[in-house]
Amino acid sequence: MKNSIDTRLLDRKEELRLDEDWKWDLLEISDLFWISIILSVSLIPFFYAYKDKTSISLGVVLSLLLVHFIQYFLSFSEKNIFSFEPIEIFGLIPALMNEGIHFHRFVTAAWLHADWIHVLSNILVIALVGVPLEQRLGARKWLIVYSLGFIGGNLAWIFTHPDSMNPAIGASGAAFGLLGAYMACWPEDKIEFPLLFLIRAWPVWLIVFIRVGIEILQIYSLQVGTSGETNVAHMAHLGGFFLSYISAKIIVKDVHLMSYGDNSRNNLGEISKQMKEELMMSLDNDPWSINGIELEENVSRILNKLREEGDEQETRRAWLEELAEQTICPICNGEIVAEGKNNMYFLKCVKSDKHINWP
Repeated sequence: MKNSIDTRLLDRKEELRLDEDWKWDLLEISDLFWISIILSVSLIPFFYAYKDKTSISLGVVLSLLLVHFIQYFLSFSEKNIFSFEPIEIFGLIPALMNEGIHFHRFVTAAWLHADWIHVLSNILVIALVGVPLEQRLGARKWLIVYSLGFIGGNLAWIFTHPDSMNPAIGASGAAFGLLGAYMACWPEDKIEFPLLFLIRAWPVWLIVFIRVGIEILQIYSLQVGTSGETNVAHMAHLGGFFLSYISAKIIVKDVHLMSYGDNSRNNLGEISKQMKEELMMSLDNDPWSINGIELEENVSRILNKLREEGDEQETRRAWLEELAEQTICPICNGEIVAEGKNNMYFLKCVKSDKHINWP
């Protein structure tokens, strides 16, 4: 893995089939076919993440991988028998971005990558940093931060290279944007990350200090001419980082999340009793009693223990998990599971959230 997670500029082996007269209606049927395939595989993981209420950050990882599989398939033949190059249509080309017809490139460029090393290095950051950040932010705010990252990276590259016809691609701006948001709100959190030749839990501020420091050093080396040519858009990395960093605290308006977000191993015992009560939902009206269902003795005992000891986060989580294993949904008699979001835990029915979502 290289020292920088890179948004790459591809070396152009031939002139792009793009000019000021480029129009969507000039595309051939085969082009439209591959465009529909790429759009479909990029969106399917988001659909299932929303449908199954699973991690949106892992959905992004799968989306990026699927799109790169299509890229790899299209480039598998040296003769390019399919005569379709996604980068021509979806890559960010600064010189063309003053025309509205190319506006889609601000978004689509973040789904294309130069090679397997490029895409794997990006999804490594998105997975390792994105998953714990999503647990902090929730899916919607996480998506906003992620989007700000690649938009900030694209804008930074356009402003610094306005006349370039080289296509910029990659989700590196978004990856650095996740680091920027994490640094702004929870710099003391520790996350598993490969750094200094070790994979261990490092504080976010240290990861950022090293990664952003490397980017600044490399930009300086390019400016003073002490390094050779590069196909890495370092300025885009910084653009994604700083836009998300500046915007993060505006997006994260939840004072409670910010107040106890000093460490990934939060100790709610350090929070005031009043704040705990505000964070914890009431356990009084359980869904089984409301639906007139008499619980078995062992289940009733677990429920009572939950009410007695559930004022602490980890204790509540343990008893909710135990309760989920011992009982069923009061509506459909289906399986229930204990889930967590933003460090809060609750029971839900695997078939429908409308059946049970308690407390």
